[in-house]
Amino acid sequence: MSQKRDYYEVLGVAREAGADDIKRAYRKMAVQYHPDRNKDPDAEGRFKEAAEAYEVLSDPEKRARYDRYGHQGLHGVGIHDFQGMGVEDIFSVFGDLFGDAFGGRGRGRADRGIDIQTVIDIDLREVATGVEKTLRFERMDLCDGCEGRGAEPGSPVTTCGTCGGYGQVERQANMGFIVTRSVVECPQCHGRGNVISKPCGTCSGSGRARRESVLQVKVPPGIHDGQRIRLRGEGEPSRTGTARGDLHCVVQIREHEFFVRDGDNLVCRMPISFTQAALGAQIEVPTLNGRSTLRIPAATQHGAIFQLSGQGLPNLRTGRAGDEIVQVLIEIPASLTAEQEDLLRKFAATEDNEVLPESKGFFERVKEYFTGHPDDDETED
Repeated sequence: MSQKRDYYEVLGVAREAGADDIKRAYRKMAVQYHPDRNKDPDAEGRFKEAAEAYEVLSDPEKRARYDRYGHQGLHGVGIHDFQGMGVEDIFSVFGDLFGDAFGGRGRGRADRGIDIQTVIDIDLREVATGVEKTLRFERMDLCDGCEGRGAEPGSPVTTCGTCGGYGQVERQANMGFIVTRSVVECPQCHGRGNVISKPCGTCSGSGRARRESVLQVKVPPGIHDGQRIRLRGEGEPSRTGTARGDLHCVVQIREHEFFVRDGDNLVCRMPISFTQAALGAQIEVPTLNGRSTLRIPAATQHGAIFQLSGQGLPNLRTGRAGDEIVQVLIEIPASLTAEQEDLLRKFAATEDNEVLPESKGFFERVKEYFTGHPDDDETED
């Protein structure tokens, strides 16, 4: 999975920045990188990245967890899936910060639910078999006290007379010979389409409350790091409560002690001794299913590749298993016994290779080296 940038760096603020500084920095970046104003191909990505950073740093609880644990501390808190959301949907989350700076865009989809995302951690064994995980996460949900109406039970909720229940009004501005029209949030009902006479005491009239949710999520065999599992209708409710967004579960695969994934294959780097490489051997290598015997032929070279068919991971679409690729690495012992050293010297003599005598130390060899090589500065006439 690609590494996320530090949220303070994204917004260009110091770690001790106050809430107003963070809000100003986000608004400036959102205006700068809004795709309608900035045609750079990377603008939309920067726009969404800034929204994610602002959501965390503007929330005291999320910010405290981020300051202490970094991105890992945000698992399960129900961060909005800004990368998977459209620009207009992002305005349904933060639109109040901008007023009609963008002509009120984004309010036309206020009835669409809001997508959120969380992370599922699994290991390679679970990738091989598939797994069902219990997922705990937080999301904004309909208030239990008023069932999302925003009004005290029994109190009336009337249709807004200003917008007629649409939540939006048209604004006209005259600039000389030019007349501009834009659709903006209704100033009377603030986009809800109705007027509350007595706000709910539990949610203060918002109709929303943060609560923990628990779901069972099936992770299919062969899934890759960074892929998403979408649970439809498990996101947050829309402004009117008539629809829900989706929950996107981002899969994060933990590093394995022995294996590195390469597509559907697993790569294992296996150390062997130089005698095993020279004479051949049978060794046991780890697999996800236990141990397997591998025959090393004589005269095997450092870095040689061997293959265990079908011991890799299943393909996400076909289910066909990949292979385990074993790369052997020849290890030289850090110390030798006197008997081992004697045997190796006898072997070296059969190769007619020069080896260092036992009694000759490092500094003695250095002295001989310079005695046998005249100073580079000396030349003959």
